[in-house]
Amino acid sequence: MINKDIDFHFKSPEDSPGYLLGQLTTLWQRKQKRVLDPLDLTQTQLVLLAALAWLSKESDAVTQIDIANQGNADRMMVSKVLRTLAEKKFVTRKEHKTDTRAKTIKLTTLGAEVLQKALIAVEKADLEFFSQPDVDLFILNGSMSKLINKNKEQ
Repeated sequence: MINKDIDFHFKSPEDSPGYLLGQLTTLWQRKQKRVLDPLDLTQTQLVLLAALAWLSKESDAVTQIDIANQGNADRMMVSKVLRTLAEKKFVTRKEHKTDTRAKTIKLTTLGAEVLQKALIAVEKADLEFFSQPDVDLFILNGSMSKLINKNKEQ
């Protein structure tokens, strides 16, 4: 049989960190979708709105590139998603004062209200999802941050 000739590094799927991360991500995204759908938001839209809100605390001239860099996201994808958020009236996109190639992005009042509701719902869902008596979230978050930083440049 040909399947017996396939060589796996891991003895079972449950031994593979990539497999487990994929399974966990799928389940987490499903939970996020359930809480974001009533707010007419996707996970990606929420991430970009949150990045905009964080960056807006420091600057009045947040650009699409700033948002992409904040979330380690593809610039073209960010541009498309921000256009959708503008259509929903959650953000405004205006010409940058000094760089005609750049767009300045601002959260609207409606966008801020939706973002606040989404953050409350998502943070509650995250706490429910990740709460496990023998899992230390501080250690888990630290480990994930180290892996993100290690692999960010690759």
